[in-house]
Amino acid sequence: MATMNLTRGGFLRKVYDYETNPSEWKFLGPRPALIDFYASWCGPCKALAPVLDELSKEYDGRVDVYKVNVDDERELSALFNVRSIPTLVFIPMNGKPEIAMGAMSKAELAKRLDKLIG
Repeated sequence: MATMNLTRGGFLRKVYDYETNPSEWKFLGPRPALIDFYASWCGPCKALAPVLDELSKEYDGRVDVYKVNVDDERELSALFNVRSIPTLVFIPMNGKPEIAMGAMSKAELAKRLDKLIG
């Protein structure tokens, strides 16, 4: 499966319903997830996109990989305090998300995804 674009509505259903439960993080997904906050004009984001597509296929069924366009989804960007892009949010099944700023190599991303899976 390729990366999936995530809008506010999809985020509320698939990741975290912050409207219903604003004070406590409660992940809603069926498996760990990675969210890439990006913009179409961002050079490092463009370089990272094919790597994330490859990883989403390699980890299909084990990790969901989502993309959030910061220009279109300002509310979601604010929720994770995104100040620079790309910003990557690694979401385990249990526990709080981990946020990393900047592009990573495929090997480094795979290591982080393996950690998510446990």
